[in-house]
Amino acid sequence: MKSFTIGTRISQLALWQTNHVIQQLQIAWPGLVCEKQSFVTQGDKTLDKPLPQIGGKGLFTAELEESLRNGRIDLAIHSLKDLPVEDALGLTLGAIIGRADVRDVLITREGWTLNTLPQGAIVGTSSPRRQTQLLHARPDLQVQSIRGNVETRIRKVLDGDYHATVLAAAGVTRLNLLQHVSEWLPLTMMLPAPGQGALGVQCRADDAETLRLLAAISQPEIRTAVTAERSFLYHLGGGCAVPVAAHATWQDERLVLDGFVGSPDGQRRVRIQSEGSSDDPWALGASLAEQARQLGAAEILSHASVQ
Repeated sequence: MKSFTIGTRISQLALWQTNHVIQQLQIAWPGLVCEKQSFVTQGDKTLDKPLPQIGGKGLFTAELEESLRNGRIDLAIHSLKDLPVEDALGLTLGAIIGRADVRDVLITREGWTLNTLPQGAIVGTSSPRRQTQLLHARPDLQVQSIRGNVETRIRKVLDGDYHATVLAAAGVTRLNLLQHVSEWLPLTMMLPAPGQGALGVQCRADDAETLRLLAAISQPEIRTAVTAERSFLYHLGGGCAVPVAAHATWQDERLVLDGFVGSPDGQRRVRIQSEGSSDDPWALGASLAEQARQLGAAEILSHASVQ
């Protein structure tokens, strides 16, 4: 049986995700040997600036991807929302699995909800997507950049550096930190990042044996849904530096895709929905992106990109 060397970042969440994928692989392929190799990425090292200012999502993946290409590791595990939409040169997503609750959660010092946060409260987030939706709901809030892993951001709130922060429910749940959640933000108010809650397993595109083994754990329904979401983002020309959100759900074997684009100040927004065949989720995302552009998304994004 083949053995895998799996690259992982050193955060507790990254390790949880890697261990989860290893567990699934070893259930599917008893006797499979998996070894972990740890990486500290540029995104982990540069904590004094918002992600969009220093290069965005790729900062968490570049070292892992280079190690995949040169054969140092066989797999890399990512939160799918942190992985750029376009496959890196020579690499592919061999499996997409394990989608958790896609919602965001509010972490506050005093158990406040979004409605009861004090006037002018400071909310930490480096996500333009979260910023625009927060400010639409509460224009009085002060949104300030916050960096660090899940535990660090929670600690910064508890220490009083911020009144609140917004995190992906998936990460908070996986780390058993739900006791710090003040409110689960509804999808009507806070639409998630494309791919949020799902895990992506990256490998070399020409590694047929690895792709065969990964096929046993891949979850096609999750892949279909997140492909539509990521297509919406791609066709709007977006990465983590733009305020774009998307969420796809299954209804009677058809895919329903919600898309959102908003201005940094929360004043302008486009939120639309479409449904289509699950046979071509990429086309569904592209179609919804074109509808969004016609409703003003292109102008919103052009202004957002220069701020």
